[in-house]
Amino acid sequence: MRISVSVGLFACVWLSACGGGESGGSGVNGVSDDEIVIGTHTDLSGPVALLGTDATTAARMRFDEVNAAGGIHGRKIRFVVEDTQYQLPKAIQAVNKLINRDKAFVMFLAMGTPMNNATIDTLTEAGVPNVFPISGGRQMIEPFRPMMFTARGIYYNEVRAGVRYFVENRGAKAICVIYQDTDYGLEIFEAARDQTKAMGMELAATSAHKPTDTEFTAAVLKLRTAGCDTVMLGSIYKDTMLIFEAARKIGWDDVSFVGQNASFSKAVASAESGAAEGYFAFVHIAVLYDDSEMSPAVSAWYQAFKELTGHAPEYAALEGYRNADVLIEALDRAGPELTSAAFVAALESINDYQDIFGYKLSFGPDDHVGVSESVLTTVQDGRWVVLEESVSY
Repeated sequence: MRISVSVGLFACVWLSACGGGESGGSGVNGVSDDEIVIGTHTDLSGPVALLGTDATTAARMRFDEVNAAGGIHGRKIRFVVEDTQYQLPKAIQAVNKLINRDKAFVMFLAMGTPMNNATIDTLTEAGVPNVFPISGGRQMIEPFRPMMFTARGIYYNEVRAGVRYFVENRGAKAICVIYQDTDYGLEIFEAARDQTKAMGMELAATSAHKPTDTEFTAAVLKLRTAGCDTVMLGSIYKDTMLIFEAARKIGWDDVSFVGQNASFSKAVASAESGAAEGYFAFVHIAVLYDDSEMSPAVSAWYQAFKELTGHAPEYAALEGYRNADVLIEALDRAGPELTSAAFVAALESINDYQDIFGYKLSFGPDDHVGVSESVLTTVQDGRWVVLEESVSY
């Protein structure tokens, strides 16, 4: 049963919140007497399509459930998903379409840090909240934006927590970083640098590379020669595996490689070479396997997802389903007189949420981050295993 919460309306700060735009009986864009339009721009056919398709498929499952039960205050959710192929120009086009043609009330699960950075001002000017983007960039939370919320770990926070944990709990003495020479990679480097400095340490060595680089033997040798015992990764999927394979090639096995969401997937863990064995990652949601211990609710969802898609869910599916449920909770709390201001206030009132997978979210008027801790996982026998349920930032 959902708890009914009275939400006081803000002063009319945003056009859409005050009735600007035409979209049916309510006078609010994306809200009619019988419908709420939720928009998404994501990757369905590009380099990170697995994340985009799993997240949106799982979200649609939750929306279909609530629609089948009669909707929210008599309104059904219409979920409009645009494929950007993880390309910035396509994302900009998609956002303009979703705002101007589809009249989206909320932007949801928007994929990619560059894509969110390039479109946030457009969304703000249109009075469209940007909710739970699939990005761990600091720009998702800094500066504070009244209409933006995130529900996943921020890379910077995860890496700082990771450095602290490995120094305090695993005796790390020589922290190093290998990272892409991109905004994402620089964020990883800065997090490791800032945390070691805060602990009275210095980075033992660093190595930067282009996202397209394929040879890492020299970089890995550099880190080994520097005596690194813990290496923080600012890599994605392909370069992560190439780094592991280079370390294995030179026989470097007395080192801990530590990553986060950007290099976390079943594909990395189960790589045929086995080079990822022993790899650590701090993540906001762990993955599930067929033989994982699950509650009846999670087991039912897991099997339904497999039947629908033909494959087991990646972590992004758990994220998509959970975030859709939080979105539904906020829409319910906002009440029948739905506006952007009422929706934002409702999200800010959710400070004790726990999803069916066991993860918690908390928001407030000055806190739109949602997540304050990570799960420490490691690769054992080709699969991810949870070591610590929560490591706080």
